[in-house]
Amino acid sequence: MIPIVKPYIPPKDVLMPALENTIYSGYIAQGQKVEDFEFKLAQYFENNNVLTVNSGTSALHLSLILANVGSGDEVISTALTAEPTNTAIAQTGAKVVWADTEISTGLICPKSVEKLITNKTKAIMVVHYAGMVADLNEFYSIREKYNIPIIEDCAHAFGAEYKGKKLGYYSDFAIYSFQAIKHLTTIDGGLLILKKSSDYDRAKKLRWFGLDKSRPRLQNDITEGGFKYHMNDVNATFGLIQLNYLVENVNKYIENGLFFDKELKDVDGIEIIKYHDDTKPSYWLYTAIIDRRDDFIKHMQSNGVMCSPLHLRNDRHSIFDNGSHLNGLESFYSNFIHWGCGWWLAQEDKIKIVELIKKGW
Repeated sequence: MIPIVKPYIPPKDVLMPALENTIYSGYIAQGQKVEDFEFKLAQYFENNNVLTVNSGTSALHLSLILANVGSGDEVISTALTAEPTNTAIAQTGAKVVWADTEISTGLICPKSVEKLITNKTKAIMVVHYAGMVADLNEFYSIREKYNIPIIEDCAHAFGAEYKGKKLGYYSDFAIYSFQAIKHLTTIDGGLLILKKSSDYDRAKKLRWFGLDKSRPRLQNDITEGGFKYHMNDVNATFGLIQLNYLVENVNKYIENGLFFDKELKDVDGIEIIKYHDDTKPSYWLYTAIIDRRDDFIKHMQSNGVMCSPLHLRNDRHSIFDNGSHLNGLESFYSNFIHWGCGWWLAQEDKIKIVELIKKGW
């Protein structure tokens, strides 16, 4: 079965000596390896205000705190995402307000968002779902018009670009996930990218109980309670090795996605996503709109290709309000599908997928 997702693990003879050196060094908590990993990530994103954490969820929570989101506030978000995007909002005591999605992409719709802005709106959560990039031209205009910070959930979108720069370059707050099946994995982990140095300084304390790790423990004064959200040197070592293969692996996702875009653009029963201007997707999952989805899934899986909608609409969870008004999402969610697009696909796998789709279902 050709999988939808698969973790990339570096060669054993490269990875294991590096991990052993760190594990037996006597220092496995947050230390020099974390700093080295952050330095290289800062170069990749062209932004010095990058902070590793223990999960993408932790990065989301910190970004909401830095945006001063709290109890009684509202955050406009999308229901088409992995659950942590919105449970992190609930964690602050704020209310999730559901914006609709674009019928053609499933991405959060800026026109819907703008209609939902009130004096309680403290932030807008923009998810770059499945490696596709949301309409940032419109969202950045909304940011300037209403002076509301935008938090970009880039968990699915490592390597994606807007106006020639990696996501996070133009962001108020951007988060990435290094969970097992993402473009880059540290087994588990996350990244927070910040525009303001003052937010970076605050977040650096918040990820470690509120303590300033540059000062001796006995000379510290906690002025704001924080969390145990830091990355450790073992995960950072894993990440440092992964960076040696990152560009090649991300390029494979993109090359495979472009292959499917080209080969399937005129096939009956399937609609290829049209990506927004000034954006370059990184195809964490290949996404398409399909006629008779249940039949398509049976056809593909009976022939050895795993495919699925993958994520449950978040507004279906009891913790949140039901998004019964989301007509765009209703249309997209009923017809979209994902299949694998990553580094593990051989040429014969891609040809097989295309031929199965062209054969019909």
